[in-house]
Amino acid sequence: MTSSIDLNGKTILVTGGTGSFGQRFLETVLTRYRPHKVIVFSRDELKQMEMSEKKPFRGVSNIRYFIGDVRDADRLEMAFRGVDYVVHAAALKQVTTAEYNPFECIRTNVHGAENVVRAAMRAGVNKVIALSTDKAANPINLYGASKLAADKIFIAARSVVGAGNPNFAVVRYGNVVGSRGSVVPLFRRLIEQGETSLPITDPRMTRFWITLGQGIELVLSALADMHGGEIFVPKIRAMKIVDLARVMAPNLATHVTGIRPGEKLHELMITQEDARMTVELPDRYVVRPSLYADIRKPFSGEQPVSEDFYYASNNAEWMSDEDFRVMLRDVGVPVPDPGSAG
Repeated sequence: MTSSIDLNGKTILVTGGTGSFGQRFLETVLTRYRPHKVIVFSRDELKQMEMSEKKPFRGVSNIRYFIGDVRDADRLEMAFRGVDYVVHAAALKQVTTAEYNPFECIRTNVHGAENVVRAAMRAGVNKVIALSTDKAANPINLYGASKLAADKIFIAARSVVGAGNPNFAVVRYGNVVGSRGSVVPLFRRLIEQGETSLPITDPRMTRFWITLGQGIELVLSALADMHGGEIFVPKIRAMKIVDLARVMAPNLATHVTGIRPGEKLHELMITQEDARMTVELPDRYVVRPSLYADIRKPFSGEQPVSEDFYYASNNAEWMSDEDFRVMLRDVGVPVPDPGSAG
């Protein structure tokens, strides 16, 4: 069973805090707890101003907006002073953008991860959770490779601090329904523009799907359950992109555009090579670190997975059309009823 963390009276900082995850996470924290302070750390002053004017955050006295970049180690260390928990969500996330801008991707995703670790150590932060992606498992694109490197940095950081603090762990999940830059808002925009066909890179393509709310609950429980150096992977369902298009627009045709640079047919969250270090819980898998086995602790109710286990979007549980309709409506995306096709 997973645990819940008590954030009452604590100070929480989110890097990349103006993003979809950061805003929803801080809204959840402010609704559910009475934290001493929450800090938005990001580099875009316009997004911070727009966030501060939104209803959940307008006039809230214990929010601090901190301009800074994860590339700047000194600025991070200054922001982390007095912070209890850090959620590291800042990253360059677009696969194609990373392919064409590799230096920028590495500076933010890899060097930025190192800076977060160093700043957390120097500032005496209690716990750090880093957000990862399914693209970090057996990566074929630079974005995935940079996030794998970041995961390794956070996992190895535990060996530097030993059994003390800060404590570091990673959460890894798939595509967030409705998040900026994902296929759902793309399809929605094309539908609203009156397009007669939706682009599909490959009809075989599958993806994991998760809501922001599910991702936030995973982070909160990981903060409570982490022993150090784990990768927490939720049990979530998958769907073919072509089926997603059919659910969103049953009357529209689709056309194949071809796989883009760095794109996979199926996403992987746990490789077979990681199976020997993976345990199963009722709602998630945990990839435990191969390092520092002497300080690893078991999770209540854990079960080992088989040696040939792997977790991919083409061997996960499939999502039904109706399940996806519910998920889309939950994030405010209008979808037609199944009987509307004609």
